[in-house]
Amino acid sequence: MGARQDLGAGGTQPGLDRSDSRAHCPAMPHDTGHDDHPHALLPPDPALRVKALETILTAKGVVDPAAMDAIIDTYETKIGPRNGAAVVARAWADDGFRARLMQDATAVVSELGFFGRQGEHVVAVENTADTHNMVVCTLCSCYPWPLLGIPPAWYKSDAYRARAVREPRKVLADFGVTLPGDKAVRVWDSTAEIRYLVIPERPLGTEGWDVDRLSALVTRDSMIGTGLALSPDAA
Repeated sequence: MGARQDLGAGGTQPGLDRSDSRAHCPAMPHDTGHDDHPHALLPPDPALRVKALETILTAKGVVDPAAMDAIIDTYETKIGPRNGAAVVARAWADDGFRARLMQDATAVVSELGFFGRQGEHVVAVENTADTHNMVVCTLCSCYPWPLLGIPPAWYKSDAYRARAVREPRKVLADFGVTLPGDKAVRVWDSTAEIRYLVIPERPLGTEGWDVDRLSALVTRDSMIGTGLALSPDAA
């Protein structure tokens, strides 16, 4: 069972190092980075780097562009956040489904076809008016690939892995999430044995919406706990 860390409104857990880890951890990198190494010949922008590498490998006959397109499509449209969003939206719309999901998420998501490597032993944790859940893997980058796709770079960074435990509220603030002082933050440590899916709070004003419409409000970050679901006006 993955370690569970119950964090109160103060944002720390008894027994954890309460020192300010900003002195030891860099600012959150999110999805961008910079490589100032003098021998870095590829463009600094990640998208341009990928395109340059693809062009080189294609010219050398190492990769087949059609095969690459198929793989990318699989992770973007099939093994990506859309799968998790569909699960969350159905949980919002169907109380019976939500109850089964909270009881045995592994079985429920498997029924929907979301299973396989990196998707074993899934546990759903639900945000409420009193509690906000957030997921981290403190040892490496365990992540529910069949539900959320490829983990973002920041999820694998040392900064996130250290700070999410020590100062979760400050990390959430880095992502633009400010919670009421009386709302507890619970940090879940994902492991090779257990991976977590956060069920964000359903936005107000979505009564009567169908699952497809609701799923458009669910973001990848909201299912990690570093974001909130979109408001109806933002969708």
